[in-house]
Amino acid sequence: MPSVLITGATSGFGKAAAQRFAKAGWSLILTGRREERLEALKDELSEQVDVLTLALDVRDSEAVTQAISNLPEKFLPLTCLINNAGLALAPEPAQKVALQDWHTMIDTNITGLVNVTHAAMPLLLKTGEGASILNLGSVAGQWPYPGGHVYGASKAFVQQFSYNLRCDLLGTGIRVTDLAPGMAETEFTLVRTKGNQEASDALYRGTSPLQAEDIAEQLFYLATLPAHININRLEIMPVRQAWSAFAIDRDPT
Repeated sequence: MPSVLITGATSGFGKAAAQRFAKAGWSLILTGRREERLEALKDELSEQVDVLTLALDVRDSEAVTQAISNLPEKFLPLTCLINNAGLALAPEPAQKVALQDWHTMIDTNITGLVNVTHAAMPLLLKTGEGASILNLGSVAGQWPYPGGHVYGASKAFVQQFSYNLRCDLLGTGIRVTDLAPGMAETEFTLVRTKGNQEASDALYRGTSPLQAEDIAEQLFYLATLPAHININRLEIMPVRQAWSAFAIDRDPT
């Protein structure tokens, strides 16, 4: 059976993707920092498919390389890498944000993505035709908004890194996609506001955001396309989300 490596599998898009790929019979390699959540997910899915859990932080390049370069044979060949691990912090204006929050987003959303991709590349090259790298970007990487600062910039990196990988991997058979969701109801806002449930509830109240399962379905679609098809970028918003007018600063009347 094909196998998929999913980072950030303990919640949100990553957890939903693990459940969706397990439903189709794929072997799962799941990473995350919260070991107890990983083991709970393994218990849930291991009756359906083979599941390997790797409790690690994608920011730790040595740990990532060590874990991925020593995958058991039963989880090879590696068919798909889903770079899902990432986070947003500090929705305040840039001039009010702690520098450490910027560093955390850069280290996770950029450095972590690079660490995992580099470590998995040799395995994906061995698989060749039909293999996929699916990178979770965001509409924030394309469309700026107040409080987006480093988060949006990090997702712009995901987009350009995906495009550049496509150029370098031409002829290998490996597909690369930047999947860019809009508003989605997950733990995203809880993490961003450092546990403010009221802020999270307010963001999603009265509208119909995307759900983690919606994105998982798109990830599965991308991974199972005919081998000759590559979708370079897939931007997805809920119907009830769109763009705002330009903001204008005006003198007091």
